[in-house]
Amino acid sequence: MDKRTQRSDWRGYLFYRKEVLKTTWALRLSIAFLLLLVAFSTKSAWSVSIGEGLTCLEHAPKSDALLIENFDPEYLVFERTAALEKAGVASRVLVPVEAGALPNGVSEGVAAVMARAAWIPSYEPIPVPEVEPITLNAVKEIRDYLVKEHIRSVVVVTDGFRSRRSLLIYSYVLKQANVDVGCVPVFGLKTIHNWTDSWHGIQEVLLQSVKLGYYRFYVLPFVA
Repeated sequence: MDKRTQRSDWRGYLFYRKEVLKTTWALRLSIAFLLLLVAFSTKSAWSVSIGEGLTCLEHAPKSDALLIENFDPEYLVFERTAALEKAGVASRVLVPVEAGALPNGVSEGVAAVMARAAWIPSYEPIPVPEVEPITLNAVKEIRDYLVKEHIRSVVVVTDGFRSRRSLLIYSYVLKQANVDVGCVPVFGLKTIHNWTDSWHGIQEVLLQSVKLGYYRFYVLPFVA
């Protein structure tokens, strides 16, 4: 055995050599293109599934009150509430309005204009705080109002893509006061069937997905 072989054998106790197989950019781009092609060709299936995952099942039994979720004011929600009131679902309409130490005049004014435009003859404003997590703390204030007014059942009328999250929070908080909760999702131009057609629709669905997960896994499990 010569000296070169002895040196090689000695190094073998400390080092080793292996072959590494790496993909080329051509293969990576081909795989990415294939995934995009599959996603595009099956869009009608997975986009609807994602949209449905953010949407509550419509359930509007005869109740004591209709509750307009007014955290992001939307006229179509007021309009749908007016139709439900006219159909006899409930005779009282409740509208949360932003409030700090004092009632927020802008929020109340916007609610009044939308209610008047939707032909809602009267409604009861409920001052709610803007304290994170906003929806949870607002629903706690709403719960206290419902208990004070002896309201035992409500139907929450809200934006379609946030409706699953809304139903989750309202059901969780209001069950403590034995208040039954129904839910009516309201959609405008963006629906569970076409939200992928615009960048704003994609943004909204992504945002609502994150918020739903946030409340489901990081907020409600730690609420006393």
